[in-house]
Amino acid sequence: MDTLIAQLGQDLARAGYKKDTQTRYVETARRLGERFGRDIREITREQLREFVDEVMRREASASTKTHALCALRYLFAKTLGKPEMVSFFRLPKRHSPVPTVLSLDEVGALLRAIRSPRYQAIAMVMYGAGLRVAEAIALEVRDIDGPRGVILVRHGKGDKAREAKMSQSLYSWLRTYWSRERPPAPHLFASKAGKLPGPDTVRSALAAAAKVAWIKKRVTPHVLRHSFATHLLEHGTDLRVVGALLGHASITTTARYARVTEKLVRETPSPLDLLPQPRR
Repeated sequence: MDTLIAQLGQDLARAGYKKDTQTRYVETARRLGERFGRDIREITREQLREFVDEVMRREASASTKTHALCALRYLFAKTLGKPEMVSFFRLPKRHSPVPTVLSLDEVGALLRAIRSPRYQAIAMVMYGAGLRVAEAIALEVRDIDGPRGVILVRHGKGDKAREAKMSQSLYSWLRTYWSRERPPAPHLFASKAGKLPGPDTVRSALAAAAKVAWIKKRVTPHVLRHSFATHLLEHGTDLRVVGALLGHASITTTARYARVTEKLVRETPSPLDLLPQPRR
């Protein structure tokens, strides 16, 4: 079984799956083999049905169950080349909740509450340019193009490079940060020892700052990205432009990230209000 597990890991890596996804898929495959105490290649369709039923009955989030089913589908359809083994189940439809969004006042309070200049600068970039946390952390000094007002994102999702909009205020703030901190080359957000912060460290810094700022919402790096998109929409930016700034290949993805905002809902008139008013 270890040989098959290793093969699964290699297939996932070649396909470009994230490390945490690779780990989850491999763990699911390992649990399947241990559940029946035999080589996965020898597991019958009925045993696989039984395992799937156990996954769906388990007290876990819908996302966790979906990950397990995706792992089984990849294992049998791709690594083992037996798609008929997993043809009996479909992935549950994902519920896409309205994303958490901070108000402008909350963003300002959050940024002021971050004590570390480095983490404050990372948060400024995530909100000011709509970058993902990994994209912000990986920035190098050469990626900041002040004269053109853009940030070169060379480590985007799927290794697709793009240019993100950089406002003059963000550029000025980054120049001040760099002149004070002087991070060792080439990275913009490296520590004095040359070490880059991890995504979890950035999340912890944001969560701590949210408590200081008395923000009751759960604040994560992606909340800043959601807020970036939503605030642009509230100020009339076209959805396609927002999608380009976020680096989305599909407008459908942008629509999922940036839902119709509360402000637009409040400001949209009722058709009843558009009717001619009767004389009194």
